Amino acid sequence: MASNYQFDQFIGNVNTDRIRYIADPQLRNIVNVTIALERPLLVKGEPGTGKTLLAHAISEALGKRLIVWNVKSTSEAIDGCYMYDTVQRLNDSRFGSNDRNVNNIKDYITYGPLGEAFVSNEQVVLLIDEIDKADIEFPNDLLQELDVMEFYIKETKEVIKTNYRPIVIITSNNEKELPDAFLRRCVFHWIEFPEKDFMGQICQLHYPNLKRNILMQCLKQFYALRSYRNLRKKPSTSELLDWIGVLLKSGITAADLEQDIPFLGVLIKKEQDMEYLSKQAGFSVKP
Repeated sequence: MASNYQFDQFIGNVNTDRIRYIADPQLRNIVNVTIALERPLLVKGEPGTGKTLLAHAISEALGKRLIVWNVKSTSEAIDGCYMYDTVQRLNDSRFGSNDRNVNNIKDYITYGPLGEAFVSNEQVVLLIDEIDKADIEFPNDLLQELDVMEFYIKETKEVIKTNYRPIVIITSNNEKELPDAFLRRCVFHWIEFPEKDFMGQICQLHYPNLKRNILMQCLKQFYALRSYRNLRKKPSTSELLDWIGVLLKSGITAADLEQDIPFLGVLIKKEQDMEYLSKQAGFSVKP
């Protein structure tokens, strides 16, 4: 369908009371390409690199409502479009209802996140989060909806078409291979783990009053941890931010950080990694 609005541009930096986010130039550009092409953006990357937060940042930066579809192992594509409450209709037909007409099936149809985005009277940002959690057929079942932006309600024999094509952000943790037919319909971007300088900018955005000597020591210890190849789960950006928050509340100094990594459990989340760092790398595992 022809667009009747001007393309918004995602500037890549968001700093509000609700969202703090910095996108590198490559990510910012690919988001703008996605908006221009009116294609879904499939985002992959290590857990904790800001894939989910990207959709929130786009929504905040462009002033558009965010609709979130949290995909689970039991999710089905049709649930994202609409749900027909047959049980409620049966109960109402037996016991009566004051606010619904049992002869009107539409009264028992509710829209899922995709359907809600389609019928919105303004463009929205739609986040389909962790699509690889669902069954392998789940992405294939969304091909028609994401391609032509419409779906069919068989109970009412209606075709629901989008009023304003949503900005669709799809995240994946790369746990499953996604079908080629699905990938062809998406713009793709892999979020690289931030380099030290860019990570410093992210930390300063979240903690603007953080002293530089403490920040530098935090980054030094954080990237030293990530350099150990035998770690099963390397600490992520979100864990670094949590760790800095704990350090600030505890009053730890830069000198303290030169000697040890306190509160290691904020960064390391697997028992095997704790044991490895304690025995092989010489870290003192303590509160």
